[in-house]
Amino acid sequence: MTNFARGQKDKLADLGCSGTFPVLLNIAGMEVDIACFGLDVNDQLSDDRYMVFFNQKACPNNAVVLELGAGSARFMTDLARLPDSIHKLVFAASVSGDGVMRQLGASSMSLGDAVFAFSGADFQDEKAVIVGELYRRDGLWRFGAVGQGFNGGLSALLKHFGGTEAEVSTLAPAPAAKPISLSKITLEKRGDKVSLEKNTSGGFGRIRVNLNWNQSAQLAEPEKSGFFNKLINKPASSNRIDLDLACLFQMADGTPGGVQALGNSWGSFTQPPFVHLEGDDRSGSNTGGENIFINGDQFGQIKRLLIFTFIYEGAPNWAATDGVVTIEVPGRAPVEVRLDQGSNASMCAIAMIENIGGNLQVTKLVEYFAQTNGKSAHEQLNDKFGFGLRFKKGSKD
Repeated sequence: MTNFARGQKDKLADLGCSGTFPVLLNIAGMEVDIACFGLDVNDQLSDDRYMVFFNQKACPNNAVVLELGAGSARFMTDLARLPDSIHKLVFAASVSGDGVMRQLGASSMSLGDAVFAFSGADFQDEKAVIVGELYRRDGLWRFGAVGQGFNGGLSALLKHFGGTEAEVSTLAPAPAAKPISLSKITLEKRGDKVSLEKNTSGGFGRIRVNLNWNQSAQLAEPEKSGFFNKLINKPASSNRIDLDLACLFQMADGTPGGVQALGNSWGSFTQPPFVHLEGDDRSGSNTGGENIFINGDQFGQIKRLLIFTFIYEGAPNWAATDGVVTIEVPGRAPVEVRLDQGSNASMCAIAMIENIGGNLQVTKLVEYFAQTNGKSAHEQLNDKFGFGLRFKKGSKD
């Protein structure tokens, strides 16, 4: 590996970057928004579709695709898929609220054989930093380590590069030629709600529910007994955690059910329940987390969905996981729910998604459940919210 200093540059070919390769940003010490700006020859974002960030995770032709993790971002990059109009990719991190860049911990940007390390000691009270860039020169793509502080946040960066910020409304779909929306909705307290009206077509499109967590969390010491040990007779791992994203559903006709990896109940996107679990990250190392997709164009057939997660493997230590669920509805600001209440229970009811008169309402729950008096966490969750299901022991093997 080559350790780059601020201002150092090199050809991508000499760094071993060709075809599709990852650009990794790891940020420590604070929560930031990470973005990639695709700029023209005048260093302007002349096409808003080439800004890749939390609210637009891919640019045309998937030339740059973002995978977000806890404190990290992976941009899968294929420069050959970019149009000739894009001459530079700029990677930046920004913070909102009271945070400033001097609060950063040991952070880095890496691609191929190159690593550019930086930390809060390199900055003052800036709200953003331009970390690095890929740029064309003499027909070749190169990498430059920048490390330049920027006084404004993400909105100011967007304006600096000539982009246009949108006013986001939950009452109407985004226009076809949309400016960039930097908004997201965070439900802060238990019971907080947000309601999204259906669009003129009567649906919501492909809804994504993503669970992500801190992959490097320090786990609690495994207990000798507990719900999952009894359920599957399998000892908890001491070096990784396997969080499973799942949901209980109730259809408009009252039919209940569940979608989860346990028992291989994956659901279906095109048939009832119109809810599909994409897969199961058994390693706990997928930076993209786990995803449930909801067919929002069939939302009229769904009454409610209870989004929950449980620790299939690893000792409970929710405070260390720094878990977050993001509900992404096309054309709307993403809704974020953080697992911010500590507990040593094995299961967490995260959010309720309900059909209220055709509108999609999300309510923050963040309520924890553990095996008690012979009742599993699944059974207690079911009883608490009245889904009327029966449970039996199951396994993902």
